[in-house]
Amino acid sequence: MKKLIKRHAVRLEFDQDSLVHLNLSGAAFIGDTLWVAGDEACGIDRLTRLPPVGPETLRFGEPVNFPLADFIDLPGDADDEADLEGMAFDGRCLWVVGSHGLKRKNAKPGRSAQDNARRLAKLSLDSNRLLLACIPVEQGECSVPTLVPRASDGRRARRLQGDERTNALTRLLADDPHFGPFLALPGKDNGFDVEGMALLGESMLLGLRGPVLRGWAGLLEVNPRAQGDHLQLAALQGGDAPLRKHFLNLGGLGVRDLHMDGDDLYILAGPTMVLDGDIRLYRWAGARQALQTNDEPVIFWPDLPVVCTLPHEPGTDRAEAFCALPTHLARSPSWLALYDAPAPARHPDEFTVLGDLVARA
Repeated sequence: MKKLIKRHAVRLEFDQDSLVHLNLSGAAFIGDTLWVAGDEACGIDRLTRLPPVGPETLRFGEPVNFPLADFIDLPGDADDEADLEGMAFDGRCLWVVGSHGLKRKNAKPGRSAQDNARRLAKLSLDSNRLLLACIPVEQGECSVPTLVPRASDGRRARRLQGDERTNALTRLLADDPHFGPFLALPGKDNGFDVEGMALLGESMLLGLRGPVLRGWAGLLEVNPRAQGDHLQLAALQGGDAPLRKHFLNLGGLGVRDLHMDGDDLYILAGPTMVLDGDIRLYRWAGARQALQTNDEPVIFWPDLPVVCTLPHEPGTDRAEAFCALPTHLARSPSWLALYDAPAPARHPDEFTVLGDLVARA
């Protein structure tokens, strides 16, 4: 399986003003431009394709920042972390989703046991994590794609209706027997944690890193639709309910990212919580048709084959973002895989990180 992966084949160059550059957690291509999100910022960076300067296959740089506060009314302050974990482009708008999860303070070396005990007991929610939004894309200067708050054809940037503590999704799940109890747990404690997005046309899938329930990973199918100044969760096709739950056996792993490729769904899966372990890419062949013809509120799907296991090291090199490379950018069909907590070999200088190419076998 390792022969499918070309390590450090894609060079990403950022600068000191970039909103993200290290802990990459979302990626999407729009033409030749690569859009990336991180889990420690509240914005997106656009990178332009550049000629390679070393042994890499592809190089992207000249970053342009797009703070989310320039486009939508955020539930929190403009500089509050959004913990963006998924991105997808539908041909008209760029969609982004935050983790929606609580966080817990960690114990620190050198602190007293009493101090660390207090830290471990402290939970908080960054309001901007409660984000599911779409932002219009238009051709800007020199025909380069750019984000706009309002497009010339009337499209507007919108986010899922909510406030600094809840939104339409968390309110919908509050009494859910599978996921409701986990809204009160931090993501790093196997709590509720969105970490992937895939578009199905009339609906979308949100992949959950947690909770993993007795080894079953969850996908939430929802239908965000514009209503006034915000998005609301409309009824799904084939029924009156605004939610369908899909359970997958990913060997005890949770979802790290999702990507729909034609009729197939690819699932990047890794450990929940803060565990080290395999990060695998699964393929669900024919997923689009299977999902579009299903109208059951809850369904358990057959086991899926593993395409490959991605590189990882204890505490570093955790693949968290992947997307299909446009066909004109690669000699053969390929995925781009990007990593959180990059190891030194993947982070050769302060503003450069290296991603991998994975053959789309």
